[in-house]
Amino acid sequence: MKKELIVVKAFMVVFICVSLLSCKEHKKQELTQVENVNYLEESKEDFNKRMTWWREAKFGMFIHWGPYAVPAGIYQEKEINGVVGGEWIMNDAQIPIKEYEAFSKQFVPTNFDANKWASLIKEAGMKYVVITSKHHDGFALWDSKVSEYDIVDYTSYGKDILKQLSEACKKQGIKFGLYHSIMDWHHPQAQAINEPEYNSGEHDHTRINPEFPSYLENYLKPQLKELIESYDPEILWFDGEWMPEYTHENGLELYQYIRSLKPSIIINNRIDKGRQGYQGMNNDDFDYAGDFGTPEKQILAGTSTMDWESCMTMNDTWGYKKTDDNWKSAETLVHHLIDAAAKGGNYLLNVGPKADGIIPEPSVERLETIGKWLSVNNEAIFKTEKLIGNYQQGETIKYTKKKGQSVYFAISLVQPNKEITFKHLQPEPNSKVMLLGYDEPLEWEFIEGKGLTIKISKTVLEEVGKTEAWTFKINGKEI
Repeated sequence: MKKELIVVKAFMVVFICVSLLSCKEHKKQELTQVENVNYLEESKEDFNKRMTWWREAKFGMFIHWGPYAVPAGIYQEKEINGVVGGEWIMNDAQIPIKEYEAFSKQFVPTNFDANKWASLIKEAGMKYVVITSKHHDGFALWDSKVSEYDIVDYTSYGKDILKQLSEACKKQGIKFGLYHSIMDWHHPQAQAINEPEYNSGEHDHTRINPEFPSYLENYLKPQLKELIESYDPEILWFDGEWMPEYTHENGLELYQYIRSLKPSIIINNRIDKGRQGYQGMNNDDFDYAGDFGTPEKQILAGTSTMDWESCMTMNDTWGYKKTDDNWKSAETLVHHLIDAAAKGGNYLLNVGPKADGIIPEPSVERLETIGKWLSVNNEAIFKTEKLIGNYQQGETIKYTKKKGQSVYFAISLVQPNKEITFKHLQPEPNSKVMLLGYDEPLEWEFIEGKGLTIKISKTVLEEVGKTEAWTFKINGKEI
């Protein structure tokens, strides 16, 4: 019996060792398979599956935050305008690196409350967030092991901003994304050559820094690997790709590298060189990398076969600028969201927090108003798709459709008076037509050649009350 027991034990040890080696070899094979996947040749089916949540989300928050919030648009007692004068102040005011580093030392956001920010994002009805991990100034909002020029190592604050916000957002069910600049005004290998006193971001486009490939391999990519492994972002939102050192081939290679680290991640088109300025959509002269277009400070003029997301400021600047009081109204911002959804796009609305971590009150007020409108009208925005034909009627009526269903929404940007006619929708016979925010069905009539006319009494409008847009829900078909 004793011998048999020894034999059995020996067999078990051998079996376990073989199993472990087999598992190890299997994992090694899996990794090799992942490394060998060409993500630039992704099938349409796989692409659509990966993009599903993003397409349904429609509305997100953009956050531009960093040391530029310390000067807040003022340098040497002068207001800096330049490109935008907020997050670009280092470039616009030609601030030397050493001087700008002093602002970075002062970036100590003691009033930052990640849970409060996440609650505001959720209250506004937003489904995802994209925050600047590193803007063009090169300062990192996380504890980077690649550099000490970050919020933990370089300031007395000493806490990881991205860790706090990513955890708070995940608790609230908000998808977490990161903006990351390819360009870096603080790193010598990402600057123009032959300019020893060169201290900002304005490149001489006739000269190329031969050390840029080293920056790309030994600084940019390792930091991106840190971000993916530490914070598991759902989105990477690139910028600064216009610098002359960065090439189309770099974009293809970087896209492949990032997807190999996290295959499900979604990446904007600024990882490559294809976008056409602020219009943000790709030229068709090359097969560019990137999953969606990025119209900046504008809604796309029409629809597109390419996925797209309009990024928009609430005032004129992305980063906090104390003199920028040119705020868009909450009504305008709601109309932007509706317009983007009707055209099949997403809307990424920006806030620029102050250096202490407080989001400016005008931003909070507008987000709360948008959230209130969405609490009534959300089904006309989220999980919707554009109509096959007409996405709008004139300038004041927009249409959306519930994804995969014969449920349509006609949204009037102006208050209807007694009746309203929608030319492109026909209700099912005997179906109910509803105004969101009002519990009873409305009287309606459909006439061939004229369209759907809905009666709206004064009582209905009074019960719905003051709102930024009026949404009618119709079961039927597009005509």
